[in-house]
Amino acid sequence: MTETTTNKCSVVEIKDITGGAGALGLLGYGMPGVLVSLANAGIIQAGSAILGMVIFMGGFAMLAAGLMEWKKGNTYGMAAYGCYGLFWFSFAALLLLPALGLVKDTGGAGAMAAYLALWGLFTLILFIGSLKMSRALQFVLGTLAIVFFLEAAGAATGTGMFTVLAGYVGIISGFSAIYTALAPVLNEVYGKTIAPIG
Repeated sequence: MTETTTNKCSVVEIKDITGGAGALGLLGYGMPGVLVSLANAGIIQAGSAILGMVIFMGGFAMLAAGLMEWKKGNTYGMAAYGCYGLFWFSFAALLLLPALGLVKDTGGAGAMAAYLALWGLFTLILFIGSLKMSRALQFVLGTLAIVFFLEAAGAATGTGMFTVLAGYVGIISGFSAIYTALAPVLNEVYGKTIAPIG
């Protein structure tokens, strides 16, 4: 008597039902980005309203979005949101550390220009990656790269015109990030495209 045993493999399919982190991440850039840019353009004064937005909506929200993208296996989203979250924390530290007397200053014009240019380079590389994504995201990253390079030029040359120009481009970039964040939210709520992102 022969006994035949057949091993059957069961396949378990796990469906990811967590919300997308994109809206949180883009709002984490757009909202503080608009405020900082309004200050750079000379429209509003810099103060604790901006610093609070930078630390909490910028730093914490974007870092959280980066961790959410890591959980979903999205390396691009993890790197973008996570790094920009840490950018906002470092930006706040640039303001707070000298004010608290923990360091003398930011290291001078050359250090600030290098800091901003590195972030511009990082953003430019993300922009190249976004060429396979939505037109709205391409616009956000393209204008943000311009903002960083203009701010770097302003820091390197001491010419306020570059910083003011960066402020106006940054206002456009920040509002475009807010739109790019909220368009998919509205489209999901209404079940159809009412706010296109290209």
